[in-house]
Amino acid sequence: MSRAQFAVEPTEYDAVVLFGFGGPEGQGDVIPYLRNVTRGRGIPDERLEEVAHHYRHFDGVSPINEQNRELRAALEAELRARGSELPVLWGNRNWDPYLPDVLGAAAKSGHRRVLVLPTSAFASYSGCKQYQENIDAALAQLGHTITADKVRPYFDHPGFLDPWITATRHAIDELCASAPGLDPQRDVRVLFTTHSVPSSYSGEFGPDIDALAGRGAYEAQHLAASADIAEAACPGVTWDLVYQSRSGPPSQPWLEPDINDAIEELPAAGVKAVVIVPVGFVSDHMEVLWDLDTEALDTCERLGLAAVRVPTPGVDPTYVRGLIDLVFERRDGVPVADRKSRTALGPWFDVCGEGCCDTPERMAQVRAREAHAAAALPTEAHS
Repeated sequence: MSRAQFAVEPTEYDAVVLFGFGGPEGQGDVIPYLRNVTRGRGIPDERLEEVAHHYRHFDGVSPINEQNRELRAALEAELRARGSELPVLWGNRNWDPYLPDVLGAAAKSGHRRVLVLPTSAFASYSGCKQYQENIDAALAQLGHTITADKVRPYFDHPGFLDPWITATRHAIDELCASAPGLDPQRDVRVLFTTHSVPSSYSGEFGPDIDALAGRGAYEAQHLAASADIAEAACPGVTWDLVYQSRSGPPSQPWLEPDINDAIEELPAAGVKAVVIVPVGFVSDHMEVLWDLDTEALDTCERLGLAAVRVPTPGVDPTYVRGLIDLVFERRDGVPVADRKSRTALGPWFDVCGEGCCDTPERMAQVRAREAHAAAALPTEAHS
């Protein structure tokens, strides 16, 4: 079994590929987009339409594509400011421009080795491993006429953490300025929120290393990043890690508490104000605009809690510089000891080991395919 590892040899790249999730850009895109997201799960359009109302509310447009256009431009500007002529391409998992098309066009234009920069900071199946699978599938589809590596998860890189610290400190100051006498340590609760995942998956995320202390990498990384942000933004403030945007059948346990359930309990604990920090997201896309700005803030208002939602990094110059730091780190094969990270878990690995961040269902499918392939081999192949 291959182990997680670091890439510490310099590598020459001829392009950077910003790799996003994708989103609809009009009412007619919504259901086709949701079909892409849920492909293979057998979910009928009637059920998808129940989810589609989030997008319908915003005229069928997710902001994520425009945000990635802005991020692509910012990344190119930062590269030019540092004297690099590397072009920045952009592809998506679930909507146009699709990654295979982008890589195919890159190969036709002469690119041979690219570095992929996913818009996800944490290790999980959908946030890390699936992006690698998407890359591998695209390369195979193109007959391996182009090669691609992927930037490591950057949950504890200063370029990711520092914009959160600045924005969280500003949010706490804003609340205190609007309510004289509000004590941050006594009256304010900071809620770090991220996308929930099935509980049965979470323990499988990440390699088997002592630093995780028995937790899956997804939960451990979020706790570590949140602790760093909270302590730097407002020492002594009380904070919690909560979850949002769960889906699937109610009978399937997901990571908890849900952010709205957590908010419901705050008044009884004497909390008067809430700072919501969507640490699991890098831009203000639909899960932020709907699940937080609509649902969570409505819950706070109903309970009489003052509340501020902290902006995501987006195209914050510190975040953009950090992403380019990561590009150069991989390009130059920076030694592990010299890499930027701010928690005991980092820096994270460049190359995932076999089975890292897999879901139990997917591993069962892989084992079944391997068993089927082995059964079809000549007898001597088993010797």
